Amino acid sequence: MRLDDVRIPDEDAAEDRAWHVARAAYESRAPAPHARRVPVRALVLAGAILAVAAAAASPPGRAVLSSVRKAIGEEHAARALTRLPTGGRLIVESSSGPWLVSEDGSKRLLGDFVDAAWSPHGLYVVATQADAVAAVDPGGRVRWSLARPSVRFARWGGSRTDTRIAYLARRRLRVVAGDGTGDRPACGSPTAAAVAPTWRPGPVHLLAYADAHGRISVVDTDTCSVSWRSSPIAGLRSLEWSDDGRRLLAVSRSGLTLFGVAAAHPLSVRPLARVAAAAFDPRSHRIGIVRGREVLLLDGDHLGRRPRRVFAGAGGFSDLAWSPDGRWLLVAWAGADQWLFLRPDGGGRVRAVGSIAEQFGGGRFPKLGGWCCPAQ
Repeated sequence: MRLDDVRIPDEDAAEDRAWHVARAAYESRAPAPHARRVPVRALVLAGAILAVAAAAASPPGRAVLSSVRKAIGEEHAARALTRLPTGGRLIVESSSGPWLVSEDGSKRLLGDFVDAAWSPHGLYVVATQADAVAAVDPGGRVRWSLARPSVRFARWGGSRTDTRIAYLARRRLRVVAGDGTGDRPACGSPTAAAVAPTWRPGPVHLLAYADAHGRISVVDTDTCSVSWRSSPIAGLRSLEWSDDGRRLLAVSRSGLTLFGVAAAHPLSVRPLARVAAAAFDPRSHRIGIVRGREVLLLDGDHLGRRPRRVFAGAGGFSDLAWSPDGRWLLVAWAGADQWLFLRPDGGGRVRAVGSIAEQFGGGRFPKLGGWCCPAQ
């Protein structure tokens, strides 16, 4: 066993407490004329900021940033994404728009959109601009489009033959049929939080969304009947149903909350600071988590159990996506400009790919928009 994989009891909470105490002491100090000792954490942060500034200023600076990335990334990362390790296709959201990545590694820019998400069986993509929501086929052809103000967070759900799209327009929740007809305010046109709504898998058009107060509601959008509404959750970041529709995962700044289908009272709550993203394994209730400098797996049926560390590295991780067969976990490592394909059940096997931002048009490090079904 590697020493850095050994977890100290209450390690994360102790780290947070120590940092808050040190920071409070530092901020309350009396100014002194002599040279001051700068905390190690501040030195690391300052060094990272200087490296980024140098990279933006000059070719030598860019070389420095490249060296930093190599130091914190996987040393033998591939220079290009030549294929995915298993079936399916990826949506990748970049500064230039969303890209569709096929299993053979080929990439297609879908158009001048801000973000995108899959239809239930991967036949189409729903994409948004600042003033429109559109259905796009994998070839990049727009099938229909609706002009609406301040559009965000469009999500597609339903069966193969009867689908719905939920989206936010000026923070108001709206619903439209998958063929672009019947666009209307959702039941009561509630004001929604800046969190993507999520459809429960299956033929019933059951939607979970968060209102402006952080309360989660589960509503049948055809009948406008409310199944339940939760108490407010502070700092809510994302919502996701498990593939079997039996669990709803809420990720907030303070941790994870699991709900069932029929009750507003949580099934379980797991306090966990610094969670950047979390998602269900498509085959089970197992949850993949990126948190600070580590990638974790947690049993969604037993949130109280200790999570298992799958990977750890400097610089922190930003995003993740499960492969459709659940065999691979793709982790976005923005600080290293790399993607990591991890085998959670494969003895720690890792495939790393570098220069991710450059491969998707440059600009900001891209966001994962979902790993879906093989080509139909």
